Order: sequence, then structure tokens, then C-alpha cells
Amino acid sequence: MPRIVAVLIAAVLIATLFLSGCASQIDAGVADTADTPGFWWGLWHGFIFPFAWIGSLFDPSIAVYSVPNNGGWYDFGFFLGVTVLGGGSWFSSKKKKK
Repeated sequence: MPRIVAVLIAAVLIATLFLSGCASQIDAGVADTADTPGFWWGLWHGFIFPFAWIGSLFDPSIAVYSVPNNGGWYDFGFFLGVTVLGGGSWFSSKKKKK
């Protein structure tokens, strides 16, 4: 039975890898001008994501992700903002001392 589980896990990982090659970003969503949001704006938007998401439920003019942006660096900053500055799983993984 463990061999079947290992083969199944490997198949799922390979399928995920192949499907990730299909992901693309719309060209109109990436710009390279001086006022285009980059890494630092992505970091900020990732940090305020929970508040922006709640606000977007009540006000359609509030967006949680800036489009257009400068692409990869904005995405990286957004990811860091959501995971690192937003706490990520670090806060929930801390064990409480009794």
C-alpha cells in the first residue's frame, strides 16, 4: 500500500507541475512606466490584503491587487506581504508555553 501512495503523490506532483506551465499573465496587466506599482507597492498591498478584502466586500472601488503592475516583482512583494508581514502560518505555529 505505501508504494501506491508514493506513486499517487508523485503523479499528482507531476500533473501539478505540467499544469503550472499553462499559467500566464495577461499582457495588458503588466506595464513598465515610472508610476506602475512595483515591489514596494506589492509588499504594501500584500500587508493590507485582509483589510482591503473586507473593504472590497462593501465597496466595489476597493481592489486587493493592483492591475496594471510591473509583473514579477510586484507579485513577489505581494506574496511576501501576505505571508511574512501578514503573519502567514508563523503565528499559528507558535506553541504556547504553559
